[in-house]
Amino acid sequence: MKKISIVINADDRLGHISPEIYGHFSEHLGRCIYNGIYVGENSPIPNTDGIRNDIIEAFRNIKAPVFRWPGGCFAEEYHWQDGIGEKALRRKIVNTNWGGVTEDNSFGTHEFMRFCELVGCKPYINVNVGSGSVREMSEWIEYMTSDAESPLTEQRKKNGRAEPWKLEYLGVGNENWGCGGNMRPEYYADVYKRYQTFCHNYSGNRLYRIACGPSSADYNWTEVMMKNLDSNNVDAIDLHYYTMPVWPEMESATDFDDELYYKTIAAANFSDELITRHSEIMNRYDPEKKIGLVIGEWGCWHKVEEGTNPGFLYQQNTMRDAIVAAIELNVFNRHSDRVVMANLAQAVNVLQSVILTEDDKMIKTPTYHVFDLFKTHQNNEAVYCYTQNENMSEGKNAPMISVSASVNEKSMTVTAANCSLTEEAAVECSIFGFKASSVSCRILTNEAHSYNDFDCPDRVSITEHTAVIKDNVLKLNIPPCAVVECVVD
Repeated sequence: MKKISIVINADDRLGHISPEIYGHFSEHLGRCIYNGIYVGENSPIPNTDGIRNDIIEAFRNIKAPVFRWPGGCFAEEYHWQDGIGEKALRRKIVNTNWGGVTEDNSFGTHEFMRFCELVGCKPYINVNVGSGSVREMSEWIEYMTSDAESPLTEQRKKNGRAEPWKLEYLGVGNENWGCGGNMRPEYYADVYKRYQTFCHNYSGNRLYRIACGPSSADYNWTEVMMKNLDSNNVDAIDLHYYTMPVWPEMESATDFDDELYYKTIAAANFSDELITRHSEIMNRYDPEKKIGLVIGEWGCWHKVEEGTNPGFLYQQNTMRDAIVAAIELNVFNRHSDRVVMANLAQAVNVLQSVILTEDDKMIKTPTYHVFDLFKTHQNNEAVYCYTQNENMSEGKNAPMISVSASVNEKSMTVTAANCSLTEEAAVECSIFGFKASSVSCRILTNEAHSYNDFDCPDRVSITEHTAVIKDNVLKLNIPPCAVVECVVD
């Protein structure tokens, strides 16, 4: 057992933890939307307006704050007029990005907004810059948010929505350095400025404009964006980073050895350096931090499950993925002075999803349970947290413990992951600036390869855990490969 000392100073506030840091991403990819979130009104699977009831309930349980849609690369070939009106008359298209399947557009603007209403989350819509037009984007905004009399608002009313929707988050393009047009940053900056000019605010709605940010460690992209944009024309930029330990090759989601496990943990920890360096660039141009950093796509990207369409990106989800999720969410919390939103890729049946479905069955993955453990951080203030950490010798210099802490008027939340496969951690956490009298604790732990499937949906699940607090010192033991949440009152 290894002794770990942690110091938390609740008087040292790092930033407000926006609920949107715990956001999700839903793309027209594989079975994320169709046969995932959306089964249609005539499905025997219990649904509300075609949206699965069990999925609605699951996302409400983890207080999902925001969903990004319709992509991803799919967004850059999506034309919103194809997805409105009578479903039988909607234009069918080929999804050229993901599997070459026919997309019938039965899930469009009205269906997505209804999904957000049912879950109780905010919509984040990515508009088409790569193959779309300024007019197309501008008219979509008017269709969704205006209450004035116009052909577009009359069209919306005819399609069943009398009142405009509230739309806060608008992404102007997606991965425009790649599938969104293979643009140079200088070129995209000019394109973005043109598009945002026509992002009008209707009827009291105020758009939060998100520009395409860098891929992983492309620090030049951030430099060019910050040099050419300012808080008058952009509200945030969107960074994408996937945990891919052996890129460009792909590895199994479930069949991995200890060395690959630790490479994955190291790759997840790299997100801290990544956000730090991008933030340093942003700080030079925007010291007041008026421009936010969105982590628009993040998570583990493994090889697809054998026998599935390679273009559908369906993968299982183990305790290894849960540890990665805990590391990343702790990193986002600690950088909440700059990070305003993050969207896990993806919500259902794709990449590091929180939910998997098969016909009428649904399971919650280990990653889902991490979001459950971390949900009490939402809207808290992140506070200084120092860990006397040791790098795991077997873990390629990855730290053993990942942790973050936050407070509100009544309580403190501490979340920690023990990333070691072999060593238990005896944690002693000294708390300053917050009077602690009691603690409740929950834990997610199992062998690293363990996952939930349709035969055993609760193999990996949350249980109660023992922790004690005395004289403002929190003590608990964390077994190997485990994630814990402690709420201190």
